Amino acid sequence: MSYTVAVRTLCEFTAKRGDLDLRFTPSPDAADGRAGHAAIAARRPPGYETEIALSGTFATLTVRGRADGYDPARRRLEEFKTYRGDLDAMRENQRALHWAQLRVYGALMCEKLGVDALELALVYYDIGSGRETALVETASAADLRAAFETQCHRFVAWAEQETAHRAARDAALTTLRLPHPAFRHGQRDLAEAVWRAATQGRCLLAQAPTGIGKTIGTLFPQLKACPRSAIDKVVFLSAKSSGRQLALDALATLAGIREEPHASPQSERLPLRVLELVAREKACEHPEAACHGESCPLARGFYDRLPAARAAALERVRLDRATLRDVASEHAVCPYYLGQELARWSDVIVGDYNYWFDTSAMLFMLAAHNQWRASVLVDEAHNLPERARAMYSAELVQTRIDTVRRNASAPLKRALARLQKHWNAQNALQPDAWRASDTLPDGLVTALGDVIGAMGDQLAEPALVRDPELERFYFDALHFTRIAERFDTHSLFDVTPVPGQPARRPRSTLAIRNIVPADALRARIGATHSITLFSATLSPTHYYTDMLGLPANTVSIDIDTPFRAEQLDVHIARHISTRYKDRERSLEALVARVASQYAERPGNYLCFFSSYDYLQQAADAFMLRHPQVEVWLQSRTMDEAGQQAFVARFAQGGCGIGFAVLGGAFGEGIDLPGTRLIGTFIATLGMPQVNPVNEAMRARMQALYGAGFDYTYLIPGLRKVVQAAGRVIRTEDDRGVVHLLDDRFGQPGVRALLPAWWRIAAG
Repeated sequence: MSYTVAVRTLCEFTAKRGDLDLRFTPSPDAADGRAGHAAIAARRPPGYETEIALSGTFATLTVRGRADGYDPARRRLEEFKTYRGDLDAMRENQRALHWAQLRVYGALMCEKLGVDALELALVYYDIGSGRETALVETASAADLRAAFETQCHRFVAWAEQETAHRAARDAALTTLRLPHPAFRHGQRDLAEAVWRAATQGRCLLAQAPTGIGKTIGTLFPQLKACPRSAIDKVVFLSAKSSGRQLALDALATLAGIREEPHASPQSERLPLRVLELVAREKACEHPEAACHGESCPLARGFYDRLPAARAAALERVRLDRATLRDVASEHAVCPYYLGQELARWSDVIVGDYNYWFDTSAMLFMLAAHNQWRASVLVDEAHNLPERARAMYSAELVQTRIDTVRRNASAPLKRALARLQKHWNAQNALQPDAWRASDTLPDGLVTALGDVIGAMGDQLAEPALVRDPELERFYFDALHFTRIAERFDTHSLFDVTPVPGQPARRPRSTLAIRNIVPADALRARIGATHSITLFSATLSPTHYYTDMLGLPANTVSIDIDTPFRAEQLDVHIARHISTRYKDRERSLEALVARVASQYAERPGNYLCFFSSYDYLQQAADAFMLRHPQVEVWLQSRTMDEAGQQAFVARFAQGGCGIGFAVLGGAFGEGIDLPGTRLIGTFIATLGMPQVNPVNEAMRARMQALYGAGFDYTYLIPGLRKVVQAAGRVIRTEDDRGVVHLLDDRFGQPGVRALLPAWWRIAAG
């Protein structure tokens, strides 16, 4: 089999060495890079050649690229690199990569010209000063060719290994079978729809009830479709760690079963590389250290030990967090960045939404760069609109400028003063009040750009002490300007006064608030081979189509529930109001309702509230009146271990009541079948607070879609209610009760957004 690879890709795989070093240094953007290359070329003599297309072969490998410049008179091949600040501060691994690229170009150029030697020049161009620094060596064609062949040999050996793995993977997936005797009710319909989307390259919006096995029902057909549709990667995205764990468990079940003639199902494991990506703070072994070799022992020599660690990891197949940590420990490398590297070589990647949908999404960028055919599964997709809004929003706090000024250079202080002038003009328009606008202020973003430029110059100056606050503001300002470039009718600019500031010197927070992420997500969705967005709550369909920017040919399905109405008793408490003004008065009736149900059928229950304050008030009132009942509470500061402990309290056959916040960690993504949970009480409609921000969103939604209240308040709120109620019935044998503790649940518009299979009793 033949392979084609770019020079840069070949060198990144074979020639990186030294430390992992993530200390920040300002680098030119793409426009600066192009301008720098043009400036260097303009200084060269007549007859100088630029952008020379080169290619060469070794065995089954073809290597291609474009050299930056060649001077025939001097027989000198040049590689241009732009930078800012101190050239001596450039990382060792970067410099090694640059030389490797130039030497590969040199080998290809010698072959093209038929010469026995070349002068090679690595030309560094300082964007700020226009100064060139050339690092020069003379190399023979024989030496360059020998080095080139060594790199190619390493790459071909790896490529052949990967080709063999891909063939084995696809052969195994072709014979993959469901790891259960039969599909559950509704699961087959879901699986067939996912299969069609994957094989036809479509977008699927799938609403499927809680408890039918959506994780297996999406992963199984998606994997089966990989050989048929030549899919390189399956990306499974979830909003919460619990969803990612369900996917890992499902994949482990699938990977342990193969259908082979005359063999037991467990006779051979599926050769499927499954990678779990977690946040850096969760994977970091030395949180007190900085990410460079002088501080962290796992960053020191990272690229020298990476090839062995990579090879060892891929022998494990299942690359979850624990496995990555074990391999990283054996080879003394950083587990987080080992995981980032392994994304290139894995078949299924399980991670958070941000890896594909964020402004700087790693997997999205890798897929684009490597031209992967990727199919994406989005779990609990009802969370995506809100998460995406946050990804494509930005804010800056004015009080931080005072901190940045303390160590600012004179040019930066001048730029900050100009920014403050524009900022204060916004403060003066409506002092002491939140204010929103449909447009960005004239001059503000330009002034912010000047600050970014001055900050970049200062951060590039090695003589100055590193300032974490300045770096933080620099990145926040960069993000703000990038989001500003996207500003349109789907965004809102607002100014929020900072409380506690002197009247003569008000300060504010500036925000660009994304309201409809559709335009931002459209490119991310369009880059997939296929994408399936699934959840138990994806209605009404038009809301998610509008919010997510789904393509016109999106297929939408609604899977029938396998559950019977008699399994779930649903009651509306028409005499209770949980509106903010009524909450204190509601406590006595609410507590009585919970106690009555518990007395009638003791067991495990969950009570959901709109806020921690309301939760605490209700819990205090309940414990005062019914101290004999065991209770446990969700807290504001509960970490992942605390969440696991909270869920563990719901033991099979147990009795007690958990108090939680609706929309939090326990309203979705947890599985409590049987008697682990027999009922829920939901003391809220889950709607966002009525405040100036949400009212501005409501007005914009009204203008865009003619459904401001529904899109801003009612649909997002009732989605949380249905998710929370869905914790009760998880299997076809479960029975339970849901109490909707608010009179508004009886309104026709609210009832219409509740599951049709519910049989609701009043009172």
